[in-house]
Amino acid sequence: MGTELLQQGLNWITLGCIYTLIAVGFSLLFGVLKVIHFSHGDVALVAPFIALATLQAMLGSLSGSSGGLILFVACAIAVLAIGLLGVFLDWLVIGRFRDAPPMMALVATVALGIVLRESVRHLFPNGSNPQPFPLLVETSVALPGVGTIPGFNILVITTSVTVIVLLFVLLQRTPAGIRIRAVSQDQQIARLMAINPRRVFRSTFFIASAIGGVGGLFYSSYAGVARFDFGIQAGLIGFSAAVVGGLGSMPGAIVGSILIAGLDTFVQAVVPNGAAFRLVFAFALVIVVLVFKPSGLLGRTLVEKV
Repeated sequence: MGTELLQQGLNWITLGCIYTLIAVGFSLLFGVLKVIHFSHGDVALVAPFIALATLQAMLGSLSGSSGGLILFVACAIAVLAIGLLGVFLDWLVIGRFRDAPPMMALVATVALGIVLRESVRHLFPNGSNPQPFPLLVETSVALPGVGTIPGFNILVITTSVTVIVLLFVLLQRTPAGIRIRAVSQDQQIARLMAINPRRVFRSTFFIASAIGGVGGLFYSSYAGVARFDFGIQAGLIGFSAAVVGGLGSMPGAIVGSILIAGLDTFVQAVVPNGAAFRLVFAFALVIVVLVFKPSGLLGRTLVEKV
């Protein structure tokens, strides 16, 4: 019983960390650009395919190298590539709707997500089929009195906590973070302070997309496969977590992710055939939160003066 509770607790925290890495991207982009980037999940889930392609290329050209080291390098390249992909998509598509009505940007990002999914499906070899994705860490750690903890869970938790802490330090303690917060509050005043909003937008896209790429790698490694349509589910869960916590709030994205992951894990463990109904309960939670607190648990209600 104790071992089962430990495993369920680890699954809860691990899923919560993965969802958090995707959800903070939604909140960060909305907080700075005031745009709901619906293709963010699809951007994040391109990372496993880039990692697989890089891994195959490196294994074909290198011999005698450690497989774990090559996998790490492939994942690092994928995260960097996803960050640059986010910047490119902002320049190519999203930035064109900066001053347009929000609905236009929303529709554009939905269409962009379809383009990304279909591109992966047709350009990656056998992209329509699930691609086996390796477990990033295969070892386990035995803790006296606790039991055996899979190394993958430890990797996800420690990496996620480190990334989130670094993000908060960046936003609160560095000149770049000050510029990002200034632009998020008032672009006109930021310009008067010699801050270039365009550069801030692109740096924000790079940060949000790269963090999402880390979440995408963990998502596929947790599932054991990479699928071209994983971005739909991951994006909806990440967006829902951000909405539950309060869209635009970094702490809210974390709280929302932990809540949805906890409900997800609980349903799978307790409800008969819970794996088939876990998303029903997760999105029911979103509806309940929005009915009673439309701004989210930690979000602030915005009042517009006319």
